[in-house]
Order: sequence, then structure tokens, then C-alpha cells
Amino acid sequence: MLSLENVELMVPSSEVPLLSAVTLHLPGSHFGAVVGPSGCGKSTLLKTIAGILPHTGGTIRWRGRNLDERDLDPHELGYVPQFTCAQPLLTVGENLRYATRLRRAGSAKEIEAVVQGVEEETGLSGLHDRRAGVLSGGQLRRLGLAMELTTNPSLLLADEVTSGLDPKSEEEITALLANLARQPGRLVLLVTHSLRFLDQYDSVTVLTEGRLAYGAHPRGLVSYFNVPSPEEIYPALAERDPSEWADEWVSSPAELGFGIEAVLGDLASEIQTEKEEKAPVPGFWAQAATWFFRRWKLFLRDRTQVSLQLALLLVFPAVVTLFAYQGLPAVRNMTMNPDTDVVQQLRETLDFTVQSSRVGTLVSGLAMFQVILLALMGSNNSAREVVGERGILEKEKLAGLRPGAALAGMTAFLSLLVLVQSAWMTLFVRAVCQFPGDLFAQFFPLALLTAAITLLCLAISSWSSTSEQASLGSLYLVGFQLPLSGAILALPEFLGGIVRPGISAYWAWSGYLQTLKDTRFYDLVRAITETPVAGSQISAWVLTLHLGFGLFLAHQGIRRSDWR
Repeated sequence: MLSLENVELMVPSSEVPLLSAVTLHLPGSHFGAVVGPSGCGKSTLLKTIAGILPHTGGTIRWRGRNLDERDLDPHELGYVPQFTCAQPLLTVGENLRYATRLRRAGSAKEIEAVVQGVEEETGLSGLHDRRAGVLSGGQLRRLGLAMELTTNPSLLLADEVTSGLDPKSEEEITALLANLARQPGRLVLLVTHSLRFLDQYDSVTVLTEGRLAYGAHPRGLVSYFNVPSPEEIYPALAERDPSEWADEWVSSPAELGFGIEAVLGDLASEIQTEKEEKAPVPGFWAQAATWFFRRWKLFLRDRTQVSLQLALLLVFPAVVTLFAYQGLPAVRNMTMNPDTDVVQQLRETLDFTVQSSRVGTLVSGLAMFQVILLALMGSNNSAREVVGERGILEKEKLAGLRPGAALAGMTAFLSLLVLVQSAWMTLFVRAVCQFPGDLFAQFFPLALLTAAITLLCLAISSWSSTSEQASLGSLYLVGFQLPLSGAILALPEFLGGIVRPGISAYWAWSGYLQTLKDTRFYDLVRAITETPVAGSQISAWVLTLHLGFGLFLAHQGIRRSDWR
């Protein structure tokens, strides 16, 4: 049973409550419709029951349990939002399989049995191998319902899943929900604008501007509002103040609605059913692995993304080597022969100075060019990783996904990109430009830099409201790396000391140059730059701190609730 007593929802951005004094009692094995004009609080009511929007007054009880004291467990709740949670590049079967693995533990055989069962229950068996991106609107709504049924929830909340469908599809989805509500102990609530199928519902809840105007059997709906047909109810609501409708309903005879006594009889059997049907939630690493494998499959099926990554991987190192395609020039020593006249000595000294300046600038520039291009790759890796699928992430969190597990899955996927990008950049540039020094020592700061920028941009993505904000924020992060590093144009000493600790490119540039310390190239770089070159160990530690800071911010951003 579901019981709401004087529930109120007040948000700082609104001067009036979004919900006001809503009292409603509904039993199990029940199919209820929530209707009303646009903006009356229908979706808000569902989100409040689900715990997405915490109520600010009153009490919500589920099966006798106060939800202020303990939230609905993931296995108890199924919430179908207005947007689709299916991945368009995955098939129906794959969407259901990954959804099940994120929500309940079990062997591969048990998972497949669950998938097969919900496909049969929702009429999707014939679409098992069809990609979600080509499904019709009605089929997508069925898939959304099927994903929620993988945990066999006792409370199923559907937010306008029939909106925008053709009449036949709307009728089929309504009939499907009605059948789902016939299972013992299950309560199904559907938010809808349509009043076409009143005979299907066990109750109709009518809201007007956040207030309860009616909550009872549909057979009394027309007579209560004194209108000739259900379609006339919305105009009738507009003729009176919402508070008047709410007061009239409160003073109506108790037998019109579902009183608390009418639903108490279901409580014992519902609690027993809950104990028997509880689905175990997967462990942290099981969820992380599922998220990783799903993300990897999505990446491989997105031809545009794969092509872009390959283009960046091949083109960026080639662009670097254009400036030294014949390798680093040899540094010619001065003869300094004592028999050489003064003019010749001055000429040789001038030639050596010019050559040294050119070589030092080339080496420093090539090192920084690799760093900046890898920073761009890191930005491209993760700028939209979270914000682009925020709705799906929030939905999975509501269904039991741990934020840390999602982050671990993302990090594992992004780590593959980072390793390939930094390794190929190091190998290609080293081979063409003939950089001396230890190979792994040169790879290490470049890999740390790419990982740090990737995770910092992941953090930006997790805190952004739109993909455009995330892209712009990541662009700013990378755009300021070169000018604030001081590697090309020296910064004023006071400014360099302030900004340099937060500039990942500086530390990667320093770490890379330190691998040339035993060569003349390092001396030439030091001779042409006024910027101090940090040691390799401190560079590695600072880049690791940047990486950890990005990881922490990303976790906090993923953890916060951001329903839109």
C-alpha cells in the first residue's frame, strides 16, 4: 500500500508549493491514473513518491514504512521517465541484459532467464535483436517498462509513457500497465493527459496546481465534477480556484476515496511478498565491469566516434613531426682553434649561438606541442562523457547503481584511450624526430598529462548542465595550458609561481625534458628559456595530484542528483 498524508513540496525557486496538502491512500494490485492540466504537479508527485524530489512536509509511507526514515529500495521501485533510457546503438536484448546486470546479481543463465521473461511479458520477444534506435515510439515505451521489470518492482511509476503515441499504441501500453498491476502486491501509477481509458483504471487522481481535487474510483469522476463527459473536466477545473477544489475534496464523504482503513488489509501480505521477491543488488566491481563493457560496445558501434579517435590518433603525431621530419639536428661544436683569427672565432661563436637557439627552441616546442595535442585528445575523450547521458545515469542510480561503480567503469574505458593515445604519440614522435633518452621515461609524463586532462574534463562534464557548457569548459581548460605554462613565452615571475602549480602542461613539459638531461639538447633548452624546468619526480607527483583532483571532482559530480 502507498499512503500520502498532507504531503507538501516547496522549492526555493517557487513562491508557492509545487504540491500542497496531498493526502492519498492506494492499495496493492492497483492501477491508478494521475491526471490534470499541464503544470499541475503530476510528474512532480511521481518524483516525490520516488524520492527524486524530497518532500518538505507531510509523510509518505510504503507498506507501512515511513520513507523519511528509509528510502525505497532499488528492487521495490520501478520508475519510467518521460525520456527513453535505452541506448539506441544497442539491441533490445542488449539493453535489457545490461540493465539487469546493473540492477541484480546472478549468473549469466539467470540473467538471460530474466531478460527472456520480461521480453515475453512486454511483447518484445520478436524484437530481441533489433537496435533500439530503429524502434517505434510504442516499442521504445515497452522497452523502458521492460528495463524496470527486470527487478520485479512492487511499485511501478510511469511518467507520461503514453504521451505522443498513436491511439492504438496508447491503448496497448495502457492495457499492458493494467495487466502488470494485476500481479499480487504491485501498485502501478501512470501520469497521463488522456482520459480515454477510464474503465482500465482502479483509481483516478486529479491534481490542479499542486492540490488534490479528486482521488477515487473513475466511475464517480464525471458526476463529482458535474460535467457531461471526462473531456470537460479540465475546463471545469479552470473555473474555480485550486484551493476551493482541494477544500471540497477534503470535505467529501469518506466512501468516495480510498481511506487508510481500506488498504491496511493488504499490508501483511505485501510485506511477505517483498521478503520473498527481493532481488540482490550486484557488487561494486560487478556494476563497474558492466558499465565498462557497455561503454566499450557503444564506442565500437559509434562509427563517427571511432573515426574521430583514429583521425586524432594518426594526424596529431604527424603534425608534430612536420616540424622535425628529418630528426633533431646535430649540435655542431666550435673548433676554437688558437690559430684562428679573432674574426673567425667571432663568426663561429655567432653561428653556434644561432644554431643552439634554433635547436633549443625546436626541442622545447616539440615537447610542448606533444603535450598540448595530448591535452586536446584528453578533452575530447571525456568532455561529454557524463553530461551527454546524464538522464540515463540518474535513472540507473535510482535503480541501484553506485556512483563510484559508474565512475570506475568510465575510468577503465577512458584509461584505454589514454594509454593508446600517449603511447602512439611517444613512439611516433620519438621514431621520426629521433629523440634520445629513455622511452618509458618519456611516455610516463605524457600518459599522466593525458590522464589528468581526461579526468579534469570528466569532472567538468559531471558538473555541467548541458553538453555545450561541458565542451566550452573543457576548451578553456586546454586553451589556457599553453600561455600559462611559460614554456613558450616566459611569465612574470610572480604570476608564474601562482598559476604554474595548476597547469598540467607545464609539469608534463618539464617531465619530458628531464629525460634529455644527459644530452646537449637539455642544456640548449635551458639556455633559451627563462622558465625553470621542474624535476621529473616533482612533475610526476603534481600530475598525479591533478589526476586525483579530477577523479574526486568527477565522483562528487556523478554522485549529486541532477534530474532534468
